[in-house]
Amino acid sequence: MPKRILTGTVVSDKGDKTVVVNVERKVKHPLYGKIMRRSKKYHAHDEKNEMSTGETVRIEETKPISKLKTWKVLDRVGAAAAPATPKVAEITAEDEGEVKAES
Repeated sequence: MPKRILTGTVVSDKGDKTVVVNVERKVKHPLYGKIMRRSKKYHAHDEKNEMSTGETVRIEETKPISKLKTWKVLDRVGAAAAPATPKVAEITAEDEGEVKAES
């Protein structure tokens, strides 16, 4: 049987090797037909503590890892999967190197 894969947003990364992922789905009301948003939070295993709050990730169903964790993080999705922007210290170090090269 294939494992389920869901996409959601990381809402907490405070646990060690654990992230909480909020997955939203849209369902139609059985009587009135209005489209409603339903959400559920899943605890997912993040082995390298790579994910941070606000990122969109894909999670996959696994065997139970702990009391609450039965999902693991596969990867980042979309723009968040691109390499991180350089930090201020890295930018200033590069600029100083260019200034010395010009002299």
